[in-house]
This record gives sequence, C-alpha cells and structure tokens, in this order.
Amino acid sequence: MEKQPLLVSSSPHLHCGMNTRDIMRDVVIALIPALVASVWLFGFRALAVEVVCVASAIATEYLSRLVMKRPQTVGDLSCVVTGLLLAFNLPVTIPLWQAAFGSVVAIAVAKQMFGGLGQNFVNPALVGRIVLMGSFPDAMNNWEVPLSWLGKADAVTGATPLALLGTEGAADIEPLQLLFGLRGGCLGETCVAALLLGGIYLVVRHVISPLIPVIYLATVFVLTWLLGSDPLVQVLSGGLMLGAVFMATDYATCPINKAGKVVYAIGCGLITVLIRMFGSLPEGVSFAIVIMNILSPLIERATKPRPFGAGKAVRS
Repeated sequence: MEKQPLLVSSSPHLHCGMNTRDIMRDVVIALIPALVASVWLFGFRALAVEVVCVASAIATEYLSRLVMKRPQTVGDLSCVVTGLLLAFNLPVTIPLWQAAFGSVVAIAVAKQMFGGLGQNFVNPALVGRIVLMGSFPDAMNNWEVPLSWLGKADAVTGATPLALLGTEGAADIEPLQLLFGLRGGCLGETCVAALLLGGIYLVVRHVISPLIPVIYLATVFVLTWLLGSDPLVQVLSGGLMLGAVFMATDYATCPINKAGKVVYAIGCGLITVLIRMFGSLPEGVSFAIVIMNILSPLIERATKPRPFGAGKAVRS
C-alpha cells in the first residue's frame, strides 16, 4: 500500500463549503424583496438610484484594486452588496451624481484604503451614508410619499414616522402601514415585511445569526417603552430593521464570540434610542452601528472566552 503524506496546516481544519462569493450572493438574494418593494413604492427612479450605486461601487472597487496593484475582488460580489445597502439608505429623490459619490466614498475610503474586504473597521455603506448626510443634508432629507409616482397620494413629499413622533401627526401612524412600507423614508428601509423576509432567508442559510438583530430590536423596544414612546412604532420605523438585519451583522465589523455579540447589540440599541429620544436627529441607527463598529475590538478583548483548563491571568 502506498503511503499518503502527512499534511500539516494551520487551523481551521473544517470548512463549511461556502466561500465569500456564496455568502455575498445569499445577501444579494435576501435584499431582492426590499429592492422590489422599493420600486413598487417609489417607482423606477428608485431602480435608477440602486443601479447607479451598484455600478459606481463595482467601478470604484475595480479601479481601486488596479491602482493599488492588488488582486481583483469584484467577483466576490461584496461591492454589489455595499452598493445596494447604500442605495437602500438614500431617498428616492437624491441626485444620481450624489448617489455615485456616496458609493465612491464607501468603497475607496471606507473599504479599500484599509485593505479591502474583511479589513475595514466600519461598515462601508454606512460611512457613505454619513458622508452624504453631512455633505448634502437637504437632499438626504427630501422624502417622497410612497405610491405618489402612481398618482395615488395626495402629496408628493412628506415626513417620516420618526419625525412625526411627538407631534399631532403621531396619531396617524399605523403599525400595519409601517410593516408594508406605506410611509416616507429611504428606499430600502420602508417595507419592514420585505426586510424580515430577507432576514429569515439569511438565518435559514446560516449566513447570519439571529442573536444580534433580535437583541438590537429588543433593546430598542424595551428602552423606548420605558421612556414613554410607542415601542412598536419605534421598531418598525426608520432604518432600524435594515440596520439590525443587514448592517449590524457585518462579519468584519462585529464581534465574533457570543458574549461580545450581546454587548455589541445592546450598545447599538442603547445609542439608537439615545439619539432618537434626546438627539437633534430623528434617526440614530447609522451612527449607533458605526460607533459600535469602532468599539468592536475592545468588546472582543473584554469578552474573550478563557481557553478550557486555563486559569485566570495573574497580574504582577
């Protein structure tokens, strides 16, 4: 019998069979319901924004890798996911050149300048959105009433549910309308039902764990209830569902161990509520996730599990 050579390699020694492209493909599939809902709610202008963001993200990634003389990574589809997530965080009325600029910032600055996929310390799509919010605040706060493109709405522009909370218009907010996206907001955040459908798909495919989204949403629910706001409206409004399912769970920017994930998710919920309830901005999801992204290494260090059989470190 011919002897087989003994192969010695570093861990991990087990592989689930999925690679980066497979994971990103599943994320794109999970985002399709929200994409379809955005076109139904806001018309083909929504599709134009999404196409521009994705195309700009692909082009920026290709050129960045070319200039930096690094292997091309366009094929792993991560830039497509970033482009879609950025588009979902933009209003339908945003000028297309501003949407393209956001994609350039997300890919070139937040991702490629730090080494590419897996080495970015914050979510690239959220960086693009925050830069656009600071650079073009009027364009980023120009909301269109859903279905107005079909002539089925009395007004063309309107406030978001979070902006209505605490005003006389708060009584008109119905959770069922929030569930199906019949309210003002960004392209991908309005239809909560579509986002939940995508989230369930990712959990079933074992792409994400439900731990972070569930704890994030539960934290917002409990804290807003304790502070006297409508917790159901808070959970279904703004970009909370989009952020909790698709962005707070980003592999590169959230803790790996379970204890770290719990602390991270509670922190996201706490900061979101503080900004929503006491800040000058009605929404706080983007800033909450980015802040917790930055704190993730510290959280991982503090919650690092002790190896089996190892004693506590003795300080001299």
